[in-house]
Formats: sequence, C-alpha cells, structure tokens
Amino acid sequence: MSRTIRAEPLTAEGFAHFGDVLEATGTPDFMINAGLCGRHHDLARPETDADGTVSLSVGRSEAVALPLSLGMMERHPHGSQAFVPMAGTRFLVIVAEDNDGTPGIPRAFLTNGRQGIQYKINCWHGVLAPLTGPSDFLIVDRVGPGDNLEEYHLTEPYTVVQG
Repeated sequence: MSRTIRAEPLTAEGFAHFGDVLEATGTPDFMINAGLCGRHHDLARPETDADGTVSLSVGRSEAVALPLSLGMMERHPHGSQAFVPMAGTRFLVIVAEDNDGTPGIPRAFLTNGRQGIQYKINCWHGVLAPLTGPSDFLIVDRVGPGDNLEEYHLTEPYTVVQG
C-alpha cells in the first residue's frame, strides 16, 4: 500500500492548526534601530509549562532529499519549538494532528527560505529537514526538568514527495 504525502507550500493559513509561520510579510509594524530595521512584531509566543524556561540555541542539520521516507514523528508535551533558518535555507515541515495519543495522517509543507516555523505544544512533527546542508537554524524551545520529547515510530512509513 502506497502512503504518499505531497508537500504543499507553507502558508500561515494552512499551518495555523499546528503552529505559527515566522515570516516578514507586508508592512512592518514599526521601525527600530534608528529607523534602519522594520520590525514585524510579535509573530509567535513561545510556550512552556511552569517548570521550564525559553531557550535560544543553534542547530546544524544535514540535508534531506525528496522523496523522503517518514518513519518517525515526535512531539514536545511541555513547550513549543521553533526553527528559523539562518541562511535562507528551504526546509520541509511535516506535521500531524493527534489521534488518541498517536500521529494522525501527516501533512507536509515546503518553506520558501524566508520562513521559520513554531510548533505548538504537543504538535506531532517530523525531524528538522533542510533541503540543502549542512544548514544552521535558530532553535527556540523549552528547557527544564522533565522529559519534553515523545517519539512515535510509524508501523508503516509514508513517502513525502514534492507537490
């Protein structure tokens, strides 16, 4: 049985159920830095439980290629997680709704190189998947006590292809 997912362009509307798209679109909300920088303000709010704190990290990831075999998904029960490419890297974003504690049917999105994403707390998602690499990403997520990672290995993998 073929389980194929077609990756679609990432849009704020299409991704809203799973989290936020971090992207400078339209007119900036206001200017900062002596008028040299247009700030697109408050695009996402990192989430964490009472025991955690928000952390900024940098991750360097190897590239993936399409078609991609998706055999595992993960989620973070105690905090949101954001990835922002530091050099205009396009990357694949795979998400799924929760289906009684396991991932439902995944959806895949392709970023345009000027977009980052933030997954909501408990959002099932694939691993970081840049299309060129190695690539560096700003990571914003929760650190603190407790296990903030749950992995689910699919009984049958999906194949992700370009839309």
